[in-house]
Amino acid sequence: MLPYGPKDFANAFLTVRNNTIKAAEEIPEEQYDFSPAPGGRTVRQLLTHIAFGNEFNRKAQGDRLTTLKGFDFPAFIGPLMAEEQKPRTKAELLALLRSRGDEFAAWLGGLDEAMLAERIEMPQPGETKTRFEMLLGVKEHEMHHRGQLMISQRLVGITPHLTRAMMERMAARS
Repeated sequence: MLPYGPKDFANAFLTVRNNTIKAAEEIPEEQYDFSPAPGGRTVRQLLTHIAFGNEFNRKAQGDRLTTLKGFDFPAFIGPLMAEEQKPRTKAELLALLRSRGDEFAAWLGGLDEAMLAERIEMPQPGETKTRFEMLLGVKEHEMHHRGQLMISQRLVGITPHLTRAMMERMAARS
């Protein structure tokens, strides 16, 4: 038995997603085409990327793939990259983040521990990962991109909500 089960995993994912949504809510829509560097994703593209960031794992785990050798990543990723180019309003992106996050968390919470412990062969010779490790990557991926989102917030003059909350806790202690 895992000390961190599927329901815990789903709740942790939702915490991450809710923090992403809060950051997205605080950025004015007129800043959604802001990119922190030439060639970087805009806020709009980044939020779309985050919303669709669990697709590969939903497929790999939902189809119970046992190996990723020979998996056609470019063919799978191409349509997801095309999603990033679609013009969506702030309201549409927030709804997409909420609905896809809720769907993923519900799916994640319904997995069984035996399935999470199964090993999947990676494309690199001799490398395997558990389904749990792969799914943990979804949360890590979103946190990575939320860090980028928080840099964008800073660059447009917004102090991220997590930073404000920490500052408030520190001020209350002094």
